[in-house]
Amino acid sequence: MADCPNEVRNRIRVGLLTVSDTCFSKKADDKSGAGLRALILDDRIIPGVVEVQQVVADELLEIKDILKDWCDSLKLDLILTTGGTGFAPRDVTPEATKMVIEKEAPGLSVAMIQKSLEITPMAVLSRLVCGIRGQTLVINLPGSAKASKECFSFIAVAIPHAINVLKDEHGEVASVHHSMQRNRCSHDEDSSCKNQTNPLPTSFGLRDKLCVNQTPPPQNYRLYHDSSQGPNQDDHIEIPPMYYGGLHYESHVDTTHVANRARQSSYKMISVESALDIILAETPVAETAKFKYSECLGYYLAEDVFAKEPVPPFRASIKDGYAVMSRDGVGKRLVIGSATAGNTSKTRLESSYCMRITTGAPVPQGADAVVQVEDTELLKKANDGKEELEVLIKKSPTTGQDIRPVGADIPQGEKILKRSQRLGPSELGLLATAGVVQAKCFQKPTVAILSTGNELVDPGDVLEHGEVRDSNRITLISLMKEHGFKTIDLGIAEDSPDTLFTKLSIAISEADVVVTSGGVSMGEKDLLKQVLEEDLEAVIHFGRVFMKPGKPTTFATIDTKHGRKLVFGLPGNPVSAVVTCNLFVIPAIYHMSGCPTPRRTVVKAKVDRNIKLDPRPEFHRVVLSWGPGGVGDDDGLPTASSTGNQQSSRLLSMQCANALLALPPHADGRSLVTEGEVLDAILIGNISSM
Repeated sequence: MADCPNEVRNRIRVGLLTVSDTCFSKKADDKSGAGLRALILDDRIIPGVVEVQQVVADELLEIKDILKDWCDSLKLDLILTTGGTGFAPRDVTPEATKMVIEKEAPGLSVAMIQKSLEITPMAVLSRLVCGIRGQTLVINLPGSAKASKECFSFIAVAIPHAINVLKDEHGEVASVHHSMQRNRCSHDEDSSCKNQTNPLPTSFGLRDKLCVNQTPPPQNYRLYHDSSQGPNQDDHIEIPPMYYGGLHYESHVDTTHVANRARQSSYKMISVESALDIILAETPVAETAKFKYSECLGYYLAEDVFAKEPVPPFRASIKDGYAVMSRDGVGKRLVIGSATAGNTSKTRLESSYCMRITTGAPVPQGADAVVQVEDTELLKKANDGKEELEVLIKKSPTTGQDIRPVGADIPQGEKILKRSQRLGPSELGLLATAGVVQAKCFQKPTVAILSTGNELVDPGDVLEHGEVRDSNRITLISLMKEHGFKTIDLGIAEDSPDTLFTKLSIAISEADVVVTSGGVSMGEKDLLKQVLEEDLEAVIHFGRVFMKPGKPTTFATIDTKHGRKLVFGLPGNPVSAVVTCNLFVIPAIYHMSGCPTPRRTVVKAKVDRNIKLDPRPEFHRVVLSWGPGGVGDDDGLPTASSTGNQQSSRLLSMQCANALLALPPHADGRSLVTEGEVLDAILIGNISSM
């Protein structure tokens, strides 16, 4: 499959240079470079393509040589550097840039700093330099992943026009100037310029197959990022409505002959079990990477982990008391000092002496036992009780008493964690204890969420006749975040092949998994399957599942040069979307993340009432609960209580639900499940005693 549908000429050729000692030495991940790359590939900021990306140490001449080579040999249109622009002694990116550029472009630097000052006063410490060498524009950006993306977004609207000017594209330049002149406010007509928006440049040579959305940038435009731990920083990206340089792909799907549309689905109906088997068989496991141990919460290990050193690394006292020589038995001891946790005494203990010691402190040389303070008596003190001189040992100690030997908890070289093990809080603590500061883990996939439908509007919009608020998107995004997965919010797509093609193309370029809701049934506006097959060359593995709710659930894969992408087309009804996401999408993402057991947990539960059966297997929303004592009845099974009306459009049926009760289909004369029957319940939420 072609990486970019409808091949586009005249894209801005971009080079990304991360300047960082720590990234260059692999001690830190290049999050800034990755973030800028994602922003470029988004095609919403500028119509660009990243031709080269590199990490370099904070070395003046090396930075200069790379910039010069990219300008003169590669002849890139745009070079973005990130990092090395602060006050630190090794921050030399601006100096290297000045050695390369022939003209400065201070307006770009001023714009970035001015807008940054609205966010943080620390922007005054930035030394960003922008300039031109030949036909290449060079822009310094901050080293922070967040700040670099923000600063680039501040000036992105001017970049295509600047490149056109540098390349002497007379037609494009004249078009922009004409547009600006035409949209300029006339002082004579309205000196206040009310309701006048800033004019936008025309496209950067994106003619014929591509068009530019001429909507002005919203006042609150920005990329939104939720903070989370480690590699999950920038956990959620919300792509705002396009305001410049947006690509509009033309679909091959013909919607004009509505009378000729299919009246029956061409997709075979398969069981839920078969559908899940297909999904897991077609889902690849993500690549691996090394992460700092403190950033690995929720990740799955890609290799066994062995202790680098013994725990404890010294003989440690188990109790507060006195370090002694066991052969001295009971009797008086002279106190010669103390050993506390974190401090090592170099004093060697001799017979008839003892040393005060605290829990966790190293046992001094010569001592082979610790006597707890409760088994001693103070005989002499000095300095008004500030110093102990002599104590009585009342119980005879044994060799090794209350001492943890070296490696007693974890011997050096012992396997402490296994491949495919999930790293939770305790596992991270174990890594820290054993001195393992980096762990090789399977990377977590990024999930793009898209709602489809002409009737949908954002929750904050005023409803017009026939419109409904989009609840699926926030529900699915929240479900992903609840499981610790990164998300991209693609907004709402109207029921148009071109719009779907464009949105899905963006999703596939940015995410590993694409989840859509709506557009998969048999209506004349249900176009997702056609766009997937005809425009994106996707392989649709199934398009109907024998279940309720969720019958039209669709699963497809798209193989790109960046790996296989998964596409889940979920039904548009809110409950159907949540149920199928839990049954199919969540297991697939866990499998991709390296989880060895990705299927949802199933428990047995007793039904608390009679439930009428449907011709299809139904996943009934229930609340599982145990009695006050922690168990239901003598059998210890939880009770499954229905959440009420199970209509697929009624999102209230998901409220408080922590399980899906797997009801069998109406068959062989059996029409209902009776109270007290035991059925399988698939866990989808937390379990608590009622």
